[in-house]
Amino acid sequence: MSEELNGFEYLCEYNDLKDSYGQRFYINDVDVAAFKVGEKIFAVSNICPHQHAPQIYEGFVENECVVCPLHGWTFRLDNGNLFGGSKGLDVYETKIINGKVYVKVFKKELNW
Repeated sequence: MSEELNGFEYLCEYNDLKDSYGQRFYINDVDVAAFKVGEKIFAVSNICPHQHAPQIYEGFVENECVVCPLHGWTFRLDNGNLFGGSKGLDVYETKIINGKVYVKVFKKELNW
C-alpha cells in the first residue's frame, strides 16, 4: 500500500464529500478545498489569489468550476485556472482507493 500512496495523504472517505459542495481540510499545513462533482474528486488551494482569503471551499460549484464567494472570480477545478485562462489556484492530484480519498499536496512559498 505504501508504494501505491507514494506521497499521497489521506483526505477523507469518498462518501463524506457531498456532490457540488466544498469541504476544507488541512494536509501537512496546506489549506485544501476538496470538491466532489459527479464521481470526480478535485482538490485545490483554499486560498483565493485575489484577496488571499481562505474561502474557496465555500464557493458555488457548477460545470466543474468554483466561484469565489468574496468577489466572484471563477476557477476551473481541473487545472485551477481562472475561467478566462490565466493561472489561479494550485491543483492537487487525488486518487480513490477502497472508498478513501487521498491527495498529494505541495507547499507553495507565498510572495505576499
